[in-house]
Amino acid sequence: MIRPPESQRHRLRRLMLLGGLGLAALSTKACSRVLADRAEAREAEAERRYPPPGRDTLVNGKRVFADIRGRGRDLVLIHGASGNSRDFTFALADRLAGLGFRVTSFDRPGLGWSDDLGDAGVSPLAQAAHLIGAARQFGLRRPIVLGQSYGGAVAMAWALTDPGYTAAIVSVSGATNVWQGGLGALTALTSGPLGSAVIAPTVAAYATMDLAKSALEKTFAPDSIPPGYLEHIGVGLATRRRQFVENARQLDGLKRHLAVMEPAYGTLRMPLEIVFGAEDRTVWPSVHGEVLVRQVPGARLTMLPGTGHMPHHSQPDAVIAAITRARDRAGQR
Repeated sequence: MIRPPESQRHRLRRLMLLGGLGLAALSTKACSRVLADRAEAREAEAERRYPPPGRDTLVNGKRVFADIRGRGRDLVLIHGASGNSRDFTFALADRLAGLGFRVTSFDRPGLGWSDDLGDAGVSPLAQAAHLIGAARQFGLRRPIVLGQSYGGAVAMAWALTDPGYTAAIVSVSGATNVWQGGLGALTALTSGPLGSAVIAPTVAAYATMDLAKSALEKTFAPDSIPPGYLEHIGVGLATRRRQFVENARQLDGLKRHLAVMEPAYGTLRMPLEIVFGAEDRTVWPSVHGEVLVRQVPGARLTMLPGTGHMPHHSQPDAVIAAITRARDRAGQR
């Protein structure tokens, strides 16, 4: 299964309490304006502190942003839910650039600084096609594609959409397979009218750094958050109203789109390296990694004992080793 970690559920419950305050505020136009003004001011401050990554391009009239560094074999990094390219530029991208890769870390559509794709954006296939268009405009040549968490679904969609433009796939804690159950009512509520009207403005206006830290601690568990990561990642970008709702929309639609993608995995022939933390309780390895490795011919699964959902930070050497194997296997082919 994939589900918000325990911390996110606690966070959402607390934010729903704040949402009650927001709903009360909406009872008068003046109070509603106060809430919107506070949200707008905090969003402006977050965007000032965390400016866009260095490169951008237009694909079908929609702006796509990316951080590109290094020279060598092209490697694409695709982040997970609630995130942005800064998740990779904290440490991993520089290490990979020093190992002979040209590393392109994208902001996924609707997250970070990239424009959303409207209703189409809830599909990993649509996101992948959009990022492929951007990659071609940036001059990337048959890249290795790494996706983490939700980004794992987009990486698999990339391979299905344009296998000839995909040297290899690396799925790190990837949400790639259909699971039992849902993500809970709060995700659905946030992705709908109540999210735009009440929940997202309240989160943007009142969410605290302590709340974000608590959520990240549970996401990383049993590993620790690396020093400096919380300050680097740009939490305020994730709590902006448009991104908060878009992230919920993408999560709410993921399962039905994976149901379309999953039957086609067996057609893939490029190298696939899968990395999972054995203690991951956000995207369960037994439902995703252990199933995916049986679906794609020649796929390899690396299970990391005692590791949680963020092995690209807690076990970067293992992730880099998987990328290197993918590169070598692609070269042999």
